[in-house]
Amino acid sequence: MQDQSAQIAWRDGDLPVSTRFDDPYFSLQGGLAETAHVFLQGNGLPDRFCDGFHIAELGFGTGLNLLAVLHLWRETGQTGQLRFTTFEAYPMTAPDMLRAQAAFPAVSTIAAELAPFWRESPTGFILPDLHFTMIKGDARQTLLHWDGQADAWFLDGFSPAKNPEMWEDALLAEVGRHTAPDGTAATYTAAGFVRRGLAAAGFDVERCQGYGSKRHMTVARKAKA
Repeated sequence: MQDQSAQIAWRDGDLPVSTRFDDPYFSLQGGLAETAHVFLQGNGLPDRFCDGFHIAELGFGTGLNLLAVLHLWRETGQTGQLRFTTFEAYPMTAPDMLRAQAAFPAVSTIAAELAPFWRESPTGFILPDLHFTMIKGDARQTLLHWDGQADAWFLDGFSPAKNPEMWEDALLAEVGRHTAPDGTAATYTAAGFVRRGLAAAGFDVERCQGYGSKRHMTVARKAKA
């Protein structure tokens, strides 16, 4: 996959859909609540927050997960800095990202604060409480060369049926290799091959209650040596 902008179609006025993968970026019936259930609660947040806590993500999309976790960080009175590294092959343009984020008024203040960065320096910026990095390109290649380790992973690629490259065993093995001891991962999918891939990558894997009408999701914790 080449590093290029996302190809977006808008459904019902406000729902961005990837024409490349024929999959929506979020649900208007609860996109923010789904993020909270799957990625925040699924990784044990905010209880695990600490200065320097490092989240890594496969699939930045609209940036909704970043807005949600930074909102939680601030709402719960954390001190220090949150680190957030995201891997994205097809980043949205700034206008598309801001249009998508406008669907979530609960995080509008943070969206407005970060808006200038999407226009000027989308690959990285630093705030007093946030160190953000976007690594563009195919994660199957870029993650190999990343020298970081995450305390928590947001595995948020498009559906495994529509974007299987994001869920390959080799990529999940790199996720495991770049996870701190006792680190975690969470994803909305409960596909058996994804759970098996995470287990092979060194995680203890659990199928949990999904959000809304989705019966199951997956959470994982790095197995202790």
